[in-house]
Amino acid sequence: MSISRRSFLGKGAMAAGSFYIVPRHVLGKGYQAPSDKLNIAGVGINGKGLSDVNNAFNEGVNNIVALCDVDLTRAKPLFEKYAKAGQYQDWRVMLEKDKSIDAVTISTPDHNHAAIAMAAMQLGKHVYVQKPMSHNIFEARTMTEAARKYQVVSQMGNQGASSPGTQQIVKWIDQGLIGKVHTVNIWTNRPIWPQGIPVPTGQHAKPADIDWDVWLGPASLIDYNPAYHPFKWRGWWNFGTGALGDMGCHLIDGPFRALGLGYPTEVEASIGSVFISGNQPEYIPEGCPPSASIQLKFPASKKNKSAVTMNWTDGGLRGFHPDLIPANDPIGTADNSNGVVMIGSKGVLTHATYGLEPRIYLNNGDKIEMPKQEPNNLKEYGHQAMWAEACKAGFNSKEHKELSSSFDYAGPLSETVLMGNLAIRSYTLRTPIQGQANRFNYPGRKKLIWDGQNMKITNFEDANQFVKREYRAGWKL
Repeated sequence: MSISRRSFLGKGAMAAGSFYIVPRHVLGKGYQAPSDKLNIAGVGINGKGLSDVNNAFNEGVNNIVALCDVDLTRAKPLFEKYAKAGQYQDWRVMLEKDKSIDAVTISTPDHNHAAIAMAAMQLGKHVYVQKPMSHNIFEARTMTEAARKYQVVSQMGNQGASSPGTQQIVKWIDQGLIGKVHTVNIWTNRPIWPQGIPVPTGQHAKPADIDWDVWLGPASLIDYNPAYHPFKWRGWWNFGTGALGDMGCHLIDGPFRALGLGYPTEVEASIGSVFISGNQPEYIPEGCPPSASIQLKFPASKKNKSAVTMNWTDGGLRGFHPDLIPANDPIGTADNSNGVVMIGSKGVLTHATYGLEPRIYLNNGDKIEMPKQEPNNLKEYGHQAMWAEACKAGFNSKEHKELSSSFDYAGPLSETVLMGNLAIRSYTLRTPIQGQANRFNYPGRKKLIWDGQNMKITNFEDANQFVKREYRAGWKL
């Protein structure tokens, strides 16, 4: 009888004929059997990928067996740290050649998340995917269903979901301290990269150490341009998901989780304009706007029992102080640059990024605070390490069910975030007014009604083109 190593990872040590794993205590104190370690591969290993791989490795609790990055120069720090790991520039080659991989961390630009994760899940590999889970709503739904179908352990990289602050927020809401919540205001200072600018032009020589075709993946074919890589891709719809995609899964997570929200039913957007010459705003549908205001509406949930209006602003814009919060008290972060305010019938709850610094101001004048936490530390609240342990325990394990952002939760959260981007892109759609030069109608500048179950806008058909993308030949899911 032949039993693969993977059959033990997720099912625990078990007898199988005469083949079994020797318990750790038999081998001596402190000894970790090789079979107790998860074999991890990392795709996209610079930037956020550095901490994702390192924290999943967990100081040697697990193995890093393969590393992949399209940019070999930026990959050097981890290539050198994990010198025994296989080194790849194309994740497809990595998945084909290395049969020892149990799980994959995916920390690439947004547009590649789904393609890599789907390929890994179809091979039975557990996945950790950076936020947002995907580039569009269709991909998020597809990935959520695939994790269940292939019974793999999943986690999205919104590490604040595992923070003590987020846990405290949920407890306070469950205790009914601020009553039924009816309004949530969320804001961020993002973008902190070029956004709302004209499409880059000019010809640029591609560095020899970058595989541009793999970097593009399913995105539309365009020439290499340093205006996109690294990091600045976030501001272009072909690759990124803008300010909302960057911070939405961090900031919306608190109220979404605590209030038990599901798919929104309505969304409406308004965006900032850019004037470069003349008195007409630039029209840049390829790019995310410099600032945006989004309103999402949710029906009452089993937890909150009140309809909720969620207001999102970015580009440094934020809502104003609720009356209950003293004028000199910050809302959100200490500098007010990012934050969340939940307004309920008995008071308000505010917190910073990653669920940090949660505070309650009650109608009776009382204030409740959680002891100060350390900001986002290098261990990231154990978010990656807990995922790795859940991978070893298996899909149906208690460990997987207790993960703070498995796809069953992260899928609907990501869809909510990406719904805001659908509204932004609908807002820019225009048709020329016949007989009037440079005059246009903007039919998408209205409240959009969303059928979450069927992933469809019901009152503006043109908006549905943004539910999914057109995939480049050879890169379909």
